[in-house]
Amino acid sequence: MHNQSNTGRILRQSLTVITLIALGFAALLMVKSIIDFTRAGPQVQAEIEAHFQSYGAYAMARLGMWTFLIAAFLSGVGVFAYALLSRALNWRFHWFWALLAGGFSLGLLTALQFLHQLLYLPSSIIVSWNYRNSRLYPIWDQLSPERLDILQWTLLIAAALILVFSLLRLVRRGQFGFAFGSVVIACGFIAIPLLAALPSKISDAPLPANADKPNIIMIGSDTLRADRIGALGYSRDTTPYIDALSERGALFENFYVPLARTAPSLATMLTGTWPHTHGIRHNYNADDEKDFPVPTLPQLLRDAGYHTAAITDWAGGDLGKLGFGFQDYDGPEDQWNLKYLIRQGPKDIRLFLTLFTHNRFGKTFIPELYFYAGVPMGSELAITAKKQITKLAKGEQPFFLTLFTSSTHIPFPSEYPYYTLFADPKYHGESKFIMSDLDTPEQIIKKQSQDETAFDVQQIVDLYDGAVRSFDDLVKDLVGWLDITGLSKNTIIIVFSDHGVDLFEKHTWGQGNSVMGDDPSARVPLLIVDPGREQATRIPRTTRSVDLAPTLLERLGLAVPKEMDGRPLTPYIDDPGTNLDLAAFYETGVWLAPMPGVRSDHLQYPSLLKILEIPNKETGTMSVKPQYRDIVIQARDRMIRTDDWKLVYLPMKEGALYWLFDLRENPDNDEDVSAQHPEIFAQMKQRLVDWMKHDHKREWVDEHLVMRNTH
Repeated sequence: MHNQSNTGRILRQSLTVITLIALGFAALLMVKSIIDFTRAGPQVQAEIEAHFQSYGAYAMARLGMWTFLIAAFLSGVGVFAYALLSRALNWRFHWFWALLAGGFSLGLLTALQFLHQLLYLPSSIIVSWNYRNSRLYPIWDQLSPERLDILQWTLLIAAALILVFSLLRLVRRGQFGFAFGSVVIACGFIAIPLLAALPSKISDAPLPANADKPNIIMIGSDTLRADRIGALGYSRDTTPYIDALSERGALFENFYVPLARTAPSLATMLTGTWPHTHGIRHNYNADDEKDFPVPTLPQLLRDAGYHTAAITDWAGGDLGKLGFGFQDYDGPEDQWNLKYLIRQGPKDIRLFLTLFTHNRFGKTFIPELYFYAGVPMGSELAITAKKQITKLAKGEQPFFLTLFTSSTHIPFPSEYPYYTLFADPKYHGESKFIMSDLDTPEQIIKKQSQDETAFDVQQIVDLYDGAVRSFDDLVKDLVGWLDITGLSKNTIIIVFSDHGVDLFEKHTWGQGNSVMGDDPSARVPLLIVDPGREQATRIPRTTRSVDLAPTLLERLGLAVPKEMDGRPLTPYIDDPGTNLDLAAFYETGVWLAPMPGVRSDHLQYPSLLKILEIPNKETGTMSVKPQYRDIVIQARDRMIRTDDWKLVYLPMKEGALYWLFDLRENPDNDEDVSAQHPEIFAQMKQRLVDWMKHDHKREWVDEHLVMRNTH
């Protein structure tokens, strides 16, 4: 009876101590978060901020609750160890020593997880770090996989020795009930993190292949430039697997998107229509702008008997937000939603939580942190895709799966060792792990207005190339698994991107900000590996992302809807020497801030933060204010490209400027030749003007598309 009473007392005291530690830690972290307040997403007007105060309080309370629970678990390890030892050694349980033990285990286990993230996933720390990144470098310099393994195994062995020693003492003294309870508790401490973090087991067993219709799997990486593909001429070893895979399919060397922003670009690919047809002109679409006026590829394939699904991380939330019609969607909510951003919380509390939420637990209970922007998820997406494919392959329908990852998106984060592959090991500037000072829209806008002198350009390029290599390994992992399971025998595999990125070639960086140069934002890779035609084919002709949906529909023997603007590329795949005379059209996206080098007489509009609003405070969706919707379209630079020529259009306050470039003679696009080739100039201008007429009211076209002097 005395032992039972003593056991109950120890249990009650242990729970009290754990509760005090967890409450104190959560309270301190919340207070610091409020004092050093930050919030994901842009700052908003005072009246909007006031409206969401109660929601912000709810979000903080929710994050505080999860902080308390995690802190309770971590401190519980130490309190449990102390309680076990005190009973085994016949010590008197004292709250002070229990408090020290619990605080020690909370600090030790948090530090251990911090070190693990700092090495293997440093961007998850940097995006929520309130201090200079360089403060972490002395710690990072001491880290290696081997040292982390030694540290982890040392702690595990020490914990095991304490457990075994205590259990043996208890058994010898006949305290079997306490010993059994201790085993149960120890198993709980082991099982909970294993269940939260361990990935699902993926079978390599053969999977059934639908013999009637081929499956389709699209594997895309946000912001992947075509010129980073080794098979397209890049000197660094960024894509060895994609290069080898291109020997099994059709590689399009000059494949262009019409707008280098994720939402409109994905909409173009999956509807086969230009942005002015499908209506998605930027990433900031209101609730009533989510549905398409044209049929989408997922809808058409669903009607043809396919099961459609999309899997993505933070970069592909538009696949779920917009009305594409996927039957299954595994991804985040809209990244431009104030409620979603508020739930992500201030940096300090977010930093602690994200140490423990990049796993199954985080995805289930705190998805807004699991899908936090700037944290790569390639390995998790590959596992999720395999699970989904296994499920779909065992069904009776063929399937269409879109896998879209942020692997190569700004700020170019990647997992270990990718961020070290091409970078100078001696580099210790602020962009060691990711492109720095891009934590908030305000910082991004400030950096967007600066030229290359404000950046560590070579380090940023090195980070980007490492991120490209990480995507290449993702493709290798997934396609290799398809080969092993036999699914690749009846699956069309497509490797693509939504757009590229400018890396200071014309003094600026970002996506879709310029039509000058060789269009690194507009030109993206496209590789189609078709089991019905597995041979190396190179298509050098100009092709467009608007052509992808019609190409797939024709390949499947389905009718191409009359609403589609694109054309099937099958003739090129059958005979690369064919000439379909396709012209690629392109327009710049919504500028975050005035671009370096933009003339003062160029049509302009306020910065992004001033043109956004939240029309429906119940949903929290951010969108462009109605009074700015026309001007953000009218102020866009445009271009048309063919195999040999490129014409750019710059909208000025007094009319339009047009420049013509000879791509064969001047691939850098820095010499206007419109005077030397008036007939080509007139033809290209007419094609571009005809395309642009769909954007505006006729009177605006007549006034602004007139030709002025070209310089």
